[in-house]
Amino acid sequence: MMALQEEALPCHFGSNNELFGLYHAPAGVARKAVLLCPPLGQDLIRSHRVYRQLAETFAAEGTAALRFDYYGSGDSAGRSVDVSWTRCIADIIVAARELRARSGCPALIAFGARLGGSLAIAAAAAAHFAELIVWDPVLDGVAHVTRLDALQAALRLDPMRFVKPRSTQDAAGQWLGFAVSPHLRQQLVELNLQPPVTRTLLLDSLPPDAAHDWDLLVAAGASVKILNPPTIWDDLDRLEHTILSHELIRAVTGHLREIV
Repeated sequence: MMALQEEALPCHFGSNNELFGLYHAPAGVARKAVLLCPPLGQDLIRSHRVYRQLAETFAAEGTAALRFDYYGSGDSAGRSVDVSWTRCIADIIVAARELRARSGCPALIAFGARLGGSLAIAAAAAAHFAELIVWDPVLDGVAHVTRLDALQAALRLDPMRFVKPRSTQDAAGQWLGFAVSPHLRQQLVELNLQPPVTRTLLLDSLPPDAAHDWDLLVAAGASVKILNPPTIWDDLDRLEHTILSHELIRAVTGHLREIV
């Protein structure tokens, strides 16, 4: 039977309290702790509910969890154009320190979806994560930027959302409703993740026709678990649809139960 947990505690942290988070504490002493590293842009919005469900499930099973927003995203300080790859990594390191202080758990597990998984991999060594759980992480930055550009171009012409097509100039510097700086764009183009030395579980829910190129992680010893049904990340018709995955929640919580 799951224990009752406290409501999520809003908190501000960072050198100037510029980062916002929600700490999910278990009813008793935390046995484990998970840092939930969010994705960016539309992926962040669409996966918000499943992140909350994960954190609540963790806390009910005795695991502390911290959800947070990077600088320039969500409820943290800054603007969308301020989001940068290197700052997101720095924010993960700060958030890991905050979670250790609040939970009393020195060994942290990091979870991340899409670019959140990529960022967790990039920050793993500096944040001293004991384990990574990544869900459809982005490993090919050029391909990801190309997909987002194509989706943005299609969105500009979408008659279901705009009475008349938006001009190229009006839609420039955006990805699906979020401002993106040339700096972040270039950082993603130049994405070059190093194989993680941290133990890694990769959850693959990409559609069958997508590129399942996990060689970087598999070569580093990652375990791969296929999830069904597939998650539709890149589809304009589903842009306003929340991403929910009961199979993901079962897989992650089941995996955590096995961790000593």
